[in-house]
Amino acid sequence: MPRAGTNQFNQVPEQEWFEAAAAENIEWVRITFSKWNSKQKDFLAGDLDNYQQLVKKDLATLKKAIGWAEEQGLKVVIAPLGLPGSRWTQNNQGKKDQRLWNDKKWWQASARYWQDLARALKDSKAVVAYNIINEPKPEFGTGLAEHGDPARYKGWYEKYQGTSHDLPEFYNTVISAIRAVDAETPVMVDAGWYGQAQAFVYWPKLKDAKVLYSFHMYEPFNFTSRQNYLRKRKGKELYSYPGLIPYAGKVEQWDKKRLTEWFTPFNEWAEKNSIPANRIVAAEFGAYRRVPGGGRYMEDLLELFDQKQYHWAFYSFREDEWDGYDYEIGNRALGWKYWEAKEKGEDPEPPRDESNPLWQVLDQALETRTRT
Repeated sequence: MPRAGTNQFNQVPEQEWFEAAAAENIEWVRITFSKWNSKQKDFLAGDLDNYQQLVKKDLATLKKAIGWAEEQGLKVVIAPLGLPGSRWTQNNQGKKDQRLWNDKKWWQASARYWQDLARALKDSKAVVAYNIINEPKPEFGTGLAEHGDPARYKGWYEKYQGTSHDLPEFYNTVISAIRAVDAETPVMVDAGWYGQAQAFVYWPKLKDAKVLYSFHMYEPFNFTSRQNYLRKRKGKELYSYPGLIPYAGKVEQWDKKRLTEWFTPFNEWAEKNSIPANRIVAAEFGAYRRVPGGGRYMEDLLELFDQKQYHWAFYSFREDEWDGYDYEIGNRALGWKYWEAKEKGEDPEPPRDESNPLWQVLDQALETRTRT
């Protein structure tokens, strides 16, 4: 059955968050723990530059959060943002860390890390998948454009197949290590170029029988990102959806028809490789909450996902670090009192109003999914 979920990218895991998620008919949660505090350099891994073993205290914290989810009937997908040789950019002083894609020695370290993590979590009733790495980018720095004709991947893969940039083979390596200790839990694999659905088109079907193929959807990024909203400060008109929006070097009309066209190469790849809908996950999608047409954009995406019967998880639910994708707030400004409290070191709750059009789109979709 297609399942409706959300992303938990919070700095601090709290029991109340899981209670609130369950109350909103959310069925599963993609938990990333890379922002959580640790006495070590990197939460759970200790040091992604020199992985040795899981940090026991951090593992206990993770298991506690999984327990909170289980108490609320929520299923969990574990999704680290970084692996040995690939520290998340925001945890790396804004610098992209490409070691994992430049030297296969990091593949082995990542395989050991995941084997240890699978061994520790395999008996959890709440954990339904291991999402091996968030938004990999082995294409970065190789001359392959991030956006463009999907056919460009064919020549690229012919050149890089078998090298440290070979993402499908990397996944086969890690999955093999996981299966040595856990034969049952499904694995979730993100496509390249930050999880783009179109970046699957060159892939062979992976060897393992329990793979979920995952993509993230924020295209066209010129519309969905906060950078769009910041155009107001420069006196420029915001990009609206539906409307004319720059993408891959040209301005195009983006609407439901264009979204459908954008997904066509991916859907054709899935059909060609006999990958059923229940193995496909829209693991992240959304838009900065103050861009014009954000609700319509998400409504069109949700209709497309439901037509295909894909699992999905919106980004995000009540993130404690940033309000930009907290749809319960709607498109309103938070106001000076909220920011004044923040400056004083307080932790104020943002003024949420679930009657706003943005949240209503998601609320209706969550209710529809759970009823079926």
